[in-house]
Amino acid sequence: MPVAAPRLAITDADGERIVHIEKARFTIGRNADVDLRLESTDISRQHAEIVMANGSYVLRDLKSSWGTFVNGERTAETPLSHGDELRFGGGRDTRIVFQLDAVPREAGSIEKQVASAATELRQVATLLKGLRALGSGRVVDEVLTLVLDSAIDVTGAERGFIMLATRDKQLDFKLARARGGVTLPGRTFNTSRKIPETVFATGEPAIVEDLASHDLQQHAGTIALGIRYVLCLPLRLVRYVERAADRGAEESIGVLYLDSREKGDLSSAATLTALEALSAEAALAIENARLYREALDKAKVEQELKVASAIQQALMPPPHHNGAFCRASGVSVACRAVGGDFFDYIELSDDRFGFIVGDVSGKGPPAALLSTAALGMFSAEASYQTSTAALMARLNHGLMRRAIDARYLTSFYAIVAANGDFLYSNAGHNPPLLVTPSGVRRLETGGTVLGLFSGTAFDEETVRLARGDVVIAFSDGVTEALNPADEEFTDERLIEAVKAHRGKPPQEMLAALMADLQAFCADATQTDDITLIAMEYTGAK
Repeated sequence: MPVAAPRLAITDADGERIVHIEKARFTIGRNADVDLRLESTDISRQHAEIVMANGSYVLRDLKSSWGTFVNGERTAETPLSHGDELRFGGGRDTRIVFQLDAVPREAGSIEKQVASAATELRQVATLLKGLRALGSGRVVDEVLTLVLDSAIDVTGAERGFIMLATRDKQLDFKLARARGGVTLPGRTFNTSRKIPETVFATGEPAIVEDLASHDLQQHAGTIALGIRYVLCLPLRLVRYVERAADRGAEESIGVLYLDSREKGDLSSAATLTALEALSAEAALAIENARLYREALDKAKVEQELKVASAIQQALMPPPHHNGAFCRASGVSVACRAVGGDFFDYIELSDDRFGFIVGDVSGKGPPAALLSTAALGMFSAEASYQTSTAALMARLNHGLMRRAIDARYLTSFYAIVAANGDFLYSNAGHNPPLLVTPSGVRRLETGGTVLGLFSGTAFDEETVRLARGDVVIAFSDGVTEALNPADEEFTDERLIEAVKAHRGKPPQEMLAALMADLQAFCADATQTDDITLIAMEYTGAK
């Protein structure tokens, strides 16, 4: 006659399962270390127990807050009979029936196979339950915590950690947890890196049932803590593709390590199957969290660049200037959020007007910072310098004093007097165009670029302007702008466009030149900052 087999038949949201009572004292509650864990807020940590006394089984309430019930009646202690329905706390979504009929318990029995399959499915469901809650809004630490807590809960391990691979494929310790959701410092793990590094390198799980017989010297610190059983699995990332031909090799992004003083379920086939299923889900969840964090960081940078762009534009002068004897219009369009081109106007004493245009080497934030610094130095020096060449020397000295490696800028600075005298100095910049009734002349006098050579001397030239003469200053982003066929706009095209629009006020001429440039470039991507200034001498009134 087969022996009686005490067990609990449980039906809940995860389906049906059988839990065998194989201990003289079988505990029930919400703690991680109980024999039957029930996840509900109205279950006490140590809620109840089933004990064997005088050949029968007795259910005892352990002073729970919400009570223990047998067949609907609250009880403190009740002998159990086959078919009794148990309830713990106020929840009615879980049905638990105590069974004590004679059932064969030999290995390979149908019931054992069904129970094992149900347990395995429940393990997988428990592990993936947390992952189903993961969305793109989860951060990496939350994902790691969910994975570790689920793995520890299902296997009965005492502690575990996750290591993730760096860009150079070295394992980096990320998070350690213990039963009960306790976060542990990394130094708590006195284990060698051999097991996780071997698992990461080979992509194969490792099960160690006795560390002492595995490698006593390497694991002496762990063994001293009483740890004997270890399970370590790779976290494999399988990327989803549209076509089978695009499928790439699996990538290990880290390892999941679990250990314990008691064997528990660490070495069971069901646990290994469940955790292997988890590894791919966990790896994908971790990768998604990483991508989400990168997206957040990118969005933050983009927002900061928008603010920087607004500040940079605010530092530029108003685009249009109407003075007593000249008028000017300027525009600067960065190819990125912020740019390295700049221009500025300044009203000087003795009825003079000055303007500067510059182009910092490179693009983006570094160039923008240097252009802002150059504008600051220009504003500080221009009021005190009557010579354009002297101003260029002062700007060069200021840049050299700051010793910014591999950064330089080109610049053109000019001063216009009421009588038409036009004094300028060109520091390696694209020669501006002087447009007169007799033709177009390039303004080249000056010297080399700013910020590369100390003690550089600059030349200057004075040109007498007549009423209606126009100076067009520009950066190389104008003449080197590309169309879809990778052809440059060139100086020649700019000169032809300037001739075509001669006679228009600076504001209209500038708009026409920008329209010609945009028509030439069509939908080609802008590859450099674009800056244009048109200044017309109108004569003293």
